[in-house]
Amino acid sequence: MADRNLSEHFEIASILSIFEWNDLIYKMKDFKKYFRLDASPADLYNALTNPVMIEIWSGEPAVMSTEPGSDFSLWDGEIVGRNVEFVPNQKIVQQWFFGEESDSVVTIKLHPDKSGTNVEVHQTNIPDDAYDNMVEGWESDYFGSLSELFD
Repeated sequence: MADRNLSEHFEIASILSIFEWNDLIYKMKDFKKYFRLDASPADLYNALTNPVMIEIWSGEPAVMSTEPGSDFSLWDGEIVGRNVEFVPNQKIVQQWFFGEESDSVVTIKLHPDKSGTNVEVHQTNIPDDAYDNMVEGWESDYFGSLSELFD
């Protein structure tokens, strides 16, 4: 009888874990937006990958390398992660860490146009409770600051 109760307890715990896992999955969001900047793809790529340039437009300490697999830190450690892929003047892929819950993949693509660059930003797996802050960060802190740099 005790074994049966123990078995039922584990079954109920497993079902609860599945519901908790599903709840966590549904609380993730994606962000995708295009930004237009008056700079060449080469200048933007440099501004996004050169730690000295990042510190100039962000106003905060930065650790950055274009070596895939290297760690990075932006805004004095507010954003940390791992660099995944670089295609000079075209694409940056990074894995951003949100603590133990999840990792988010950020892909930045640089598309040249007649007088500047269209920047495509796609970020996946953003925790629901961080989404609004993340969108505001992309729009004002990241691309608002880059826009001021190139004005």
